[in-house]
Formats: sequence, C-alpha cells, structure tokens
Amino acid sequence: MFSTIMSAAILGMEVALIHVEVDIAQGLPGFILVGYLSGEVKEAGERVRVALKNAGAALPPMRITVNLAPANVRKDGTAFDLPIAVGILKALGDIPREATEGLMAAGELGLNGSVNPVRGVLPFVRKAKEEGIKRCLLPMENYREGKLIGGVEIIGVRDLKEAIAYLKEGKMPDMEGEMEKGKSGPTDAEPEGEPDFGEVKGQAEAKRAAEIAAAGFHNLLLIGPPGSGKTMIAKRIPGILPPLTEEERLEVSSVYSLAGLLNNVNSLIKKRPFMAPHQTITAQALAGGGRLIKPGMVSLAHKGILFLDELPEFKVHIIDMLRQPLEEKQISIARLGGNYIFPADCMFVGAMNPCPCGYYPDMGRCRCTEYQIKRYQGHISGPVLDRIDLCAGVSQVMAGQLSQRSTEESSSSIRERVIRARKLQEERYEGRPYRCNALLPQQDLEYFCRLERKEEKLMEKIFKNMKMSARAYYRILKVARTIADLDGCEKVKGIHIEEALECRMGGEKYWEA
Repeated sequence: MFSTIMSAAILGMEVALIHVEVDIAQGLPGFILVGYLSGEVKEAGERVRVALKNAGAALPPMRITVNLAPANVRKDGTAFDLPIAVGILKALGDIPREATEGLMAAGELGLNGSVNPVRGVLPFVRKAKEEGIKRCLLPMENYREGKLIGGVEIIGVRDLKEAIAYLKEGKMPDMEGEMEKGKSGPTDAEPEGEPDFGEVKGQAEAKRAAEIAAAGFHNLLLIGPPGSGKTMIAKRIPGILPPLTEEERLEVSSVYSLAGLLNNVNSLIKKRPFMAPHQTITAQALAGGGRLIKPGMVSLAHKGILFLDELPEFKVHIIDMLRQPLEEKQISIARLGGNYIFPADCMFVGAMNPCPCGYYPDMGRCRCTEYQIKRYQGHISGPVLDRIDLCAGVSQVMAGQLSQRSTEESSSSIRERVIRARKLQEERYEGRPYRCNALLPQQDLEYFCRLERKEEKLMEKIFKNMKMSARAYYRILKVARTIADLDGCEKVKGIHIEEALECRMGGEKYWEA
C-alpha cells in the first residue's frame, strides 16, 4: 500500500516542494522515516502515531516507511507531521486517493490530535500558487496568513478529526469564525500618539539629515553628546517614511512568517519595521541562522529601519558584520545543509557619543584621554563608516530652546515632502528592480545622475581634496540626487552636491581625535 502527498521545506527565503511518500507493508512492525531529516522531523513518527490513535485512527501492526523526497534537501521543523498522517491514512485506504490531488499540507500535530501552527506559511502558500496547486491544508491558526495569497483555496483545521472529515467526506471546517476573530482583534494600523518631529526642539541639521535619509532610504549616523536628542530623532524617522506598498507588505510579512512572528490576529505587516537591538545582541541574533535557520534582526528590519543606539558599545565584530547587508541589501548564511539568503534591504540608523564620557570636543567637560577617544571611535571601522551616507552632528540643546514656545515642523509635513520625492524616484526607475536612490547601481549612476561640466569639476575637486573612496564618491552622488528630488529638480546641481557633502561630513568635528 503506497501513497504520496505534497508538502514543502523552507530553505531560508526559498521553498522546495517535498513529496511525502508512505509505504505500508507486512513485516516486523515499525515506523521508519528517511530523507535527510533533522531531529524534529525524526521525532514526527511518535507524534503522528499517538495523534492518530487519539483521533480514532489507530495504526495496524505493520511496517510503515515514510520517505521525504528529494532526499538531498534538508528537512527541518515540525510542519511535516500533518502530511505524514494524511499520507498514512491515504495508504491505509481511510482517505480516498483523489481527495489529495492538487493539495499541499503542513502542520504540527499534538499528541491529542490537535493541529498546531507552523512558521513559514506565507512563502509555503506562495510556492503552491507558483506550482499551480489549488488547495492548501493548514492549521487553523495559520488560516488568515495563508489567505493573504490569492488564487489558492486555504482549508484551516483545528485537529486531525476535522482534516479527516474534510478529506473523507468533503466536510468544510468552520473558518468564518476565525476570520471574524481576526477582524475584531488589534490591527497593525498606525497607533495614536506616535512620536512626532514636532516634539524635537531645535536640531535643524539632524532633522534635515533625517528627511534626506528617509527620502532616499540612505544610511544615517547621529553623533553628539548624551541627552542631545539622538535617540529621540531616530525613533521619529518611521513616522516620515512612506507607507509600505502591497508588494512590500507581503515581502516583509514573508520574513516575519519565517521567523514565526505572525498569527491569526496580526497576519500582515502593515507598518515599516523598526528594529532596535540591545548592545548585548549576538552575531547569530543579528544576522540570522541558528540550528533552525531563521532570519535575524537585519532581515526583520527589511524595508524598515535598523537602529543601533550607542553604536560603539556593540562588539566590533557585530558592527563589522553589517558590511555585507549594508552594501548588498541581503545576507547570506552558509551552513552544512546549504546556503540560505535572507533579504536585508533596511535603512541603517546609528547613534553614538563622540567619546566614552560623551562630551568631546568640549575639553572643559570631557574627561577622556586621547587614547580613550581614539579607541572608542575605533570600534566603528573605516569600511563601515564608508557605507554610511549621512553623518549629522546633534548639538546640546540650550535651555532657551526648550522653554520657547515656537512650533516645530510636524512629522506629517516632512512626510509629505518625502513621499513626493519617493514618487519621483518610482517614476524615474519604473521597470527597474530598484525604487529609491539608495539602491541605484553604479552602472546606472551616470545616466540618472548626469552632471554638467561645472558639477563634474566640483566632484573631481571634492574627490581629490577629501581623498575619498570610490564608494564614498558614488554615495555622495546618490544623496545629491535625493536632495534634488526633494527640491523637485530634474538635474543634480552644485548646490545639491555641496549639501550632500555637508551631510556626509556633518559630524566631522567629533572625529578630530
């Protein structure tokens, strides 16, 4: 007695189709699983055996062999429990063979027969749609997540009895109640009282740098003494970013699905992520990986902001690990089971004091030696600094600024300018794989950032006098392109290049040590 049913294995952001093959034969009773399996999948035999018994479908004393093909693909997690159980029932003849045609299944089984949620359902259903599969049998708690992908029928089940009733008798589980429960729960809509730039007194330079960074999705470093408002400014940047598009929402939600952070209440990420890990974060938590390969903080900030507060307090190798994702906008994790690639197209924002005590170059207050200052600043290597587009100095706020009643510009008005600039970029790069200036590849810079002879000479002068790298040269051009977009100019002019240079060198006085 042989049967097969479709499932899938999650390999980073990729999904591989898996054929769950079941053979039941006379012989010494046993339950054997093969096919390059992790420990969780090997344990599926006992979970499935007990779950079937408690669902009223006890296994006969026969030799059961389950193969997850192809055997050269690593299988992790607990999502194969449900397809294995369905495959066994199909091989025993308890489920009609035609009932599983055009069906993919995934779900973890509890010993009582319950079908528990699994991670990675969003890319799982997307793969089913790509392969022309019309139905997906999933845990009820993953139902709303699966429904985000149109064109595929999602059947959510709470336990094995509901799965058997559907496959054997065509009886549909009650899924409408689950949809209503999700609608009545909290949403990802923007909460009231979100931090506003109108609350930030002064700091015109840092605000302008934040606006430019948001308009072009450029990396930003804020440097200044403690209590000057660096963190305050950084936490308000999400409020001036344009909303996620539908395509971006699904892309970000797929990453969160792989991390197991979606549920039936919050099944779609609607706001741009803002990740602010603590200085004690490990390399694995930041980059991703682990025994069960999951995305790290860099990937969870995809299409949003990765904010590292007190940047020099992070371990040097942690900061240097950001080189690849800041440049390539993705992170590659190599393991014995293969290479896993996660997206990391995030806007990096860092905040730091100029020295351990925080008051350099105010020598009247700074207690640090020259060695201490250099050592502290040395935590951020040259290659990392080279990848940061804008560096803004954040000065100490005076008492008069705090007490004055002048109205500061709100986040909503800044956001309007940012959205206008982004629309210009989207129209300019229509049909290309990038949508903003920060992602503009080097080969297209000459076309989209074409300079007049006067501006070319200015860039040559800057390149020679500042002794900058080729990367810094191109990044200044990209920032200048963003400033031109904010001004509504078609061409990049000298004034835009000069402001881009000022933005890049904004914290220069703090690096004199």
